[in-house]
Amino acid sequence: MREVPELHAVPPPPAKRRPVARRPVARRKRKPADPGRTWARRLARYRPGLVADTLGAMRTMYGRPVWQRVHDPTSELVLTILSQNSADINAEKAFDALRAHFPSTRVSSERQASEPSRVNRPGWGGTGIEGGAPPDWDAVENAPLPELIDVIRPGGLAAQKAPRIQASLRAVRELRGDHSLEFLGDLPATEALAWLTAIGGIGRKTASVVLLFCFGTPLMPVDRHVERVSKRIGLIPPKTDALAAHELFLAMLEPEEMYEAHVNLITHGRQTCHARRPACDRCAIAPRCRFVDPKAP
Repeated sequence: MREVPELHAVPPPPAKRRPVARRPVARRKRKPADPGRTWARRLARYRPGLVADTLGAMRTMYGRPVWQRVHDPTSELVLTILSQNSADINAEKAFDALRAHFPSTRVSSERQASEPSRVNRPGWGGTGIEGGAPPDWDAVENAPLPELIDVIRPGGLAAQKAPRIQASLRAVRELRGDHSLEFLGDLPATEALAWLTAIGGIGRKTASVVLLFCFGTPLMPVDRHVERVSKRIGLIPPKTDALAAHELFLAMLEPEEMYEAHVNLITHGRQTCHARRPACDRCAIAPRCRFVDPKAP
């Protein structure tokens, strides 16, 4: 008789384990890179000493400017607005016309014997404004707009600048009770800059000019001359806009270098590195300038 093999019970398949849900690991968010510091490190790595060489070259050509207040901050603000897209000498004519048409009633308009006939400051392209008291800002703020436009017409673009000046004066008075901006000197640079640029019509360059020249605040105004010279040398990338350029300079320069850098770069743009036909043959920074030599070190 044939044996039947013994059958063994087949064990059931092992039960499937349910996957254990893992808690998601919280990833640390990377802080966005600071464009200013990133550029400063890159410049120091690939073109070492460029900032120092530029400052030194400018110093040999124009000397080392020493900071000294020339205008009160409200006058500096209005004068800077008048100079927007206009020659400085025309802005001076408009400011002098403001003073003559709206004479101050708070300060004597009689010029002191020791006071210069015209007052100018470093970095300014005109011949200076008339010495004496500033205009009556209350009268300027409340003047009929057509009248104010006519007064500042010598400065150019009067129809755009007149309402901007009145709006700025009105905003300062409503926020502070008068037109004085002297309190800005007691604020940290970032707070003072934020306060001014919060007013419509006051941009980064205008605010930086007021704070640098009236209080010595370590900021770097970037106008068309500074921008042109800096791009030609290679201090800032060629496609950088003026707003970004402010941040790059804050990272590149030490606080005590900003006044000198602004005054000498703007002077270089006016006297040597012209928009057309720059005088490269007498430029002290030419050996390191990428405009002269695209492969300059």
